[in-house]
Amino acid sequence: MKKVLAGMVAALLLGAPAAFALDPIPGSITYHGQPRTKLMKAPVGSPVYNDFFSGGQRYHETYIIQPDRTLKLVDRVLVSIPND
Repeated sequence: MKKVLAGMVAALLLGAPAAFALDPIPGSITYHGQPRTKLMKAPVGSPVYNDFFSGGQRYHETYIIQPDRTLKLVDRVLVSIPND
């Protein structure tokens, strides 16, 4: 019984990252796939930031440069705009 429970917990933990992955939205750097140019001078693991508007909302995204020089979206924040 303990082995079955341990297997179920392991399966849940392994599937969790995919469940929480961020999908690009209009305005994201990777919305239409990876950029054609690679960031060759920036070290692997460096953050890349992107601020943009989408659907009338302002967003701030953080990407991390991967070893193959692609960008991985790791964080998105909806920036609140104060009402005038």
